[in-house]
Amino acid sequence: MFNGDADDDDHQPLLWLRGHAVYAAHFLVLVFVGSLLVTSLLMFSRVDGPFIQWLQFSSPAVLHGQVWRLLSYGLVNPPSLQFVIDMLMFVWFGREVERAFGRRTFLALYACIYLVSPLLFTLIGLWLPVTLLGETGAFALFVAFATLYPEALLLFNILAKWAALVLVGIFSLMALAYHDWSALFSLWATTGFAWAFVRHRQGQLTLPDLRFWRRGPQLRVLPDLPPAGRPEKDASRAEMDRLLDKIAQSGLASLTAGERARLTRARENMLK
Repeated sequence: MFNGDADDDDHQPLLWLRGHAVYAAHFLVLVFVGSLLVTSLLMFSRVDGPFIQWLQFSSPAVLHGQVWRLLSYGLVNPPSLQFVIDMLMFVWFGREVERAFGRRTFLALYACIYLVSPLLFTLIGLWLPVTLLGETGAFALFVAFATLYPEALLLFNILAKWAALVLVGIFSLMALAYHDWSALFSLWATTGFAWAFVRHRQGQLTLPDLRFWRRGPQLRVLPDLPPAGRPEKDASRAEMDRLLDKIAQSGLASLTAGERARLTRARENMLK
């Protein structure tokens, strides 16, 4: 019910891999799994230091022109159980969000989720240096799914909306307990954006109007007015009234030839 603006092609697979349909959510999983393999190989070779230093987000480096770090920070993924859980979230919940919105809207949502943290930290970096590494944004996609389908049942018959709320609360408490401010701000920024994006697409959240300057109405060029400054009928009536007043005061003989002609024209115009 949220994909009325998406055409049929927007819900087709992104590509086919050995006869299996690969949608946008699956493709992102392939990209991250590839980054996992590369990171693991470099760690095994003990040459991961320069690789990480070159790809991780660093607000001082970005402010000095190394803007690729806004995109590359999520491509450093050491093997971990958390990474496996993130990829499962992509496959289960990311695919459902893509099915609801269509490929283009899903990719736009994910791009914003992926960029919101480094952009926020770049702004904070004007005062405090911040680093970021290996964030996939999968949990924000789960929040988007829970916003779309709040009554969906998960494991142990837990509603999606309560699971999302509890997990956001637990992760927030963990970040507060360890004074991990970057993790806390990233969590709130990504999940908050995912929730607002879905609510906006559902028509339940409107954006504020920030247009402080409004364009005035267009002016139209009107045709020139008659020389007398009033309609022709009014001009004829005024001319006749003036001449009749002269006749009443001085008689018909007081009119000149020109005035007689104007009186005749005014009379004809009045009759018309």
